[in-house]
Parts: sequence; C-alpha cells; structure tokens
Amino acid sequence: MIDRSKKLPAFFYENASGRQPVREWILELSLEDRQSVGRDVQKVEFGWPLGMPYCRNLGNQLWEVRSNLADGKIGRVIFCVAQERMVLLHGFIKKTPKTPPQDLKLALKRMKEVS
Repeated sequence: MIDRSKKLPAFFYENASGRQPVREWILELSLEDRQSVGRDVQKVEFGWPLGMPYCRNLGNQLWEVRSNLADGKIGRVIFCVAQERMVLLHGFIKKTPKTPPQDLKLALKRMKEVS
C-alpha cells in the first residue's frame, strides 16, 4: 500500500500584518516556474526527510527547497520545521553560488517569529 499522506505539511509564514511573502513571491513567478516550485515543495511534504538534490540543510535549523526554473534560473524556498509543519519562510531567485547572507538573515528572523 502506498502512503499518500503528507509527512510534513507546508504552511506559509505570515507576518504580523497578515502578509505571506513566500506566497506573494511565488505568485509573481511565471506559471511554469510556479508549478516547478509547487512540485518541489510537494516532494518535501510527502518525502520528508529528503536530501539532495531536492532539499538541503542550511544550518541553524533552516532548510532549502531547490528548484530549477525556466531559462536556467534557480529558485530557492527557505523553510524551517516547527510544530511538525514545514514553514515556508523566504523565497528568492538564486544568482550566486552561495546563499546570500541577507536571505539567510531574513529567514532566521522569520523563523524566530514562528518558533
């Protein structure tokens, strides 16, 4: 029998004013890129714990969902695990080999709000 239950359901981080920055970022992407990010988040939801090439530990209790987007772009969604949920903290298009420090700093700040 195939287990079709989510092992780590995804939830969007929501700030004090009710905004969901990762959802807003995803909605700004092209349809093809939105579908790609959605499939990759879903792989983590159903396959957790999951490693490379779909998911990578960034340290400090942060993880990233790794997405290859159209036109050679690279998308990343940084998340943490809180209360048995995958909390999507920050999404961005990666332009350098290393994750930019400001993106990690923002994700850490948001993680502290949900922990």
